[in-house]
Amino acid sequence: MKEHFAPLQILYQDADLVAINKPNGLMVHRSPIATDTNVFAVQLLRDQLGQKVYPVHRLDRKTSGVLLFALNEEMNSVMQQKFQNGEVEKTYHAIVRGYTPDTLDIDYPLKKEDGTIQEAFTSLRTLQRTEVNFAIGKHPTSRYSLVELKPTTGRMHQLRKHMAHIFHPIIGDRPHGCNKQNRFFKEEFGMEEMILHALKISFLNPVDKLKVDIVAPLNKPFTNMINLIQLHSNPA
Repeated sequence: MKEHFAPLQILYQDADLVAINKPNGLMVHRSPIATDTNVFAVQLLRDQLGQKVYPVHRLDRKTSGVLLFALNEEMNSVMQQKFQNGEVEKTYHAIVRGYTPDTLDIDYPLKKEDGTIQEAFTSLRTLQRTEVNFAIGKHPTSRYSLVELKPTTGRMHQLRKHMAHIFHPIIGDRPHGCNKQNRFFKEEFGMEEMILHALKISFLNPVDKLKVDIVAPLNKPFTNMINLIQLHSNPA
């Protein structure tokens, strides 16, 4: 059975680039590890625009937010190099378990599947904290934080692994998150999405050298979670 996704929200478009607000659960492109879907952002956007598109970076299937494509091979090569060189600033929002510090630099190397160790660095800033009457485990209340995350490296599942490493896992993250929390939100509220959103990317346009800021509005699962745990609707 073919999955259904609404037309993709276009956030930015010029002669060489286009950006969408990727929904939760949508794969960027075909992968041998994802045999349960036949719907992919590359094909959806290609059909929507009526032309070939090239994803210049990746987002996890479970992550929503800004996803950038090139409209020709030359720009694809240039922008991929910009991402690899750290010339693209990436900003994410996430809701995590517990009260996070005001700020924190997470410098924690990550291991690839082949055993190779890679440096990985993420800057964290806490935007809001909340405590609600959810009795999960032995505690009568539960604490959560809305955080801004800025990775300066682009390792696989970096933000998910870094937040688990500091014992503030992202809500809805499987397998790196907290099973008790994830089970509670699924059973009580039917919420299965991971609350991690690629909010913004910034870079210098290779053609005119002007700064480009692309912002993706928070999606429904994220805003539902904000309301559920009584955060303010307009985070700083």
